[in-house]
Amino acid sequence: LQGDWSSDVCSSDLGAAASAPATMEPRLEALQQRLGYRFGSQALLTRALTHRSFGAEHNERLEFLGDAVLSLAVSGLLYERFAGGDEGDLTRVRAHLVREDSLHKVALHLALPEVVRLSEGEMRGGGAQRPSILADAVEALIGAVFLDRKSTRLNSSHLVISYAVFCLKKK
Repeated sequence: LQGDWSSDVCSSDLGAAASAPATMEPRLEALQQRLGYRFGSQALLTRALTHRSFGAEHNERLEFLGDAVLSLAVSGLLYERFAGGDEGDLTRVRAHLVREDSLHKVALHLALPEVVRLSEGEMRGGGAQRPSILADAVEALIGAVFLDRKSTRLNSSHLVISYAVFCLKKK
């Protein structure tokens, strides 16, 4: 992790990596505005929002990566913010911040049910509102931002830190 985690972390403007293609779907454009991040690769954004029921190009690998990035960034934030905290306390706070319920709330805040890509059967079964699917999509988005930002000089932990700040403010 780089940089200092001062009040600028709470800013909703995380920078723009590249301008959006003219053909970007309005719902995806709106999501990027809510995220405060513009994807350089629309393919990464689309994959992050694609559940495995939709097809072979799904988000599970991005979810795996996003889970690791989220855990690392939240751990770093907690280490800095709670300098006197012991390992057990920090671990409990991190677990609370990265659990499915917290991720689901973030997904709802980002209006992910409007943009997640599911099979017709999964959609009919209420999958767009299922906490596990939405939490996984948040992790996949974090993984996608991490990969998308690798090609830029921007700090790849900003979105994750903003997520953690969002969760901490809810307490």
